[in-house]
Amino acid sequence: MSKTTPITFTLNGGQQTVDVPPMKRLLDVLREDLHLTGTKEGCGEGECGACAVLFNGELVNSCLIPALQSNGARLCTIEGVSTDGRLHPIQQCFLEKGGAQCGICTPGMILATHQLLDKYPNPSMAQIQEGLGGNLCRCTGYMRIFESVQEAAALNPLAAK
Repeated sequence: MSKTTPITFTLNGGQQTVDVPPMKRLLDVLREDLHLTGTKEGCGEGECGACAVLFNGELVNSCLIPALQSNGARLCTIEGVSTDGRLHPIQQCFLEKGGAQCGICTPGMILATHQLLDKYPNPSMAQIQEGLGGNLCRCTGYMRIFESVQEAAALNPLAAK
């Protein structure tokens, strides 16, 4: 018999309540219970960033977070980045610059970029590399991803021109 506990959190701007077993991972709640499959499972050990979400504004690996820990939290997944069916400028830059390759790492990269540009509106290449450092790409490399971030920073209204 599996015991569950109700938890409530803000997810992509809306209130959400789910009943979860005590040790269920946040990643599994997002994908299995809430059908938000944009958050990917890569390594399942917090090493690759494919499962990254914004948790109270901080980038975390949802595969390492017990769902109970999210009770009362404010969460943002890749599904919460776009508005009114339109891609966020960061997503558009990844699409146009080829930063979105196979797609496994892309949600985590975009959320990491979102957090990076909030902190550094006009980041240096070193800040971009550090900001995306916890996200692994296994396709072709990082140059198109870095170019996507630079393009998003150039469009960022908070960036110094």
